[in-house]
Amino acid sequence: MILEKSIRFDEELEVIVDFISTDSPKKALIFYDELISKIKNIPSNPYIHRKRESTNDEKIRELIFKGYVIPFYIDIENSKIVILGIFNQNLWG
Repeated sequence: MILEKSIRFDEELEVIVDFISTDSPKKALIFYDELISKIKNIPSNPYIHRKRESTNDEKIRELIFKGYVIPFYIDIENSKIVILGIFNQNLWG
């Protein structure tokens, strides 16, 4: 499966990494590298991740990483996984 990141995900991740880097650029880089590594593993078994609670759609799942929620959509017809966004305590919709 192809892994695709949405523009929204890229924008939200940039805000988070910028925020972390104000405290420690090294920690921000480590956070980014570890997160991308976890995301790259999603296609090997996307259904092990929890189903999004706000929907009954089996194709919308969530990766949990260091308190952040990364929702993604499993697009079976096009053989791809779309990373939709990333959030922590704020509501994502």
